[in-house]
Amino acid sequence: MPSTLTLELPNTTLLHVTPEQFEELAAANRDLRLERTAQGELIVNPPTGGESGRRNVSLTGQLGRWDEANEDLGIAFDSSTGFILPNGAICSPDASWVQQERWDALTPEQRRGFVPLCPDFVVELRSATDSVAKLQEKMQEYLNNGARLGWLIEPQNQRVEIYRPGQKIQVLEHPIELSGEDVLPGFILNLRRIWR
Repeated sequence: MPSTLTLELPNTTLLHVTPEQFEELAAANRDLRLERTAQGELIVNPPTGGESGRRNVSLTGQLGRWDEANEDLGIAFDSSTGFILPNGAICSPDASWVQQERWDALTPEQRRGFVPLCPDFVVELRSATDSVAKLQEKMQEYLNNGARLGWLIEPQNQRVEIYRPGQKIQVLEHPIELSGEDVLPGFILNLRRIWR
């Protein structure tokens, strides 16, 4: 068996892959969190650190409990799920949710692979190394592709940006909870565990 080599690319170097090549790369590198931009650029996201992992468990755990209690409304997903957006980008939000009717409209094959739609609800949880500007672009991309509600959570300064179609971005400073509004009726995210 050949030894594994690591390829490090400068930030100025971009790798372009087709959707088919991306699927092959993702299948061969299941331990990596890969994404693909609408222009075909490959994005390799490093594993998260302990603080980000802890916060993500709280986030997905709370969403998962709400999802189980409201299982007829839709399906919740964690950060390992890839979605093929209508513009061709392949993204993996930190947490997401899809309305039941939209999920039911997919074929069994579409459900097994990267999901060919944009989630109704998306969350990006900023880690210490994430660029705020890039995450804001990603949130806007979700909206442009059909997301109905999005949260960009920044634990570093206890700040949340709320994204809704056709509305100005709402910024909350030091909130203790977030409402799922009419997209996730009755869901309240407790931010206390994420902030500490």
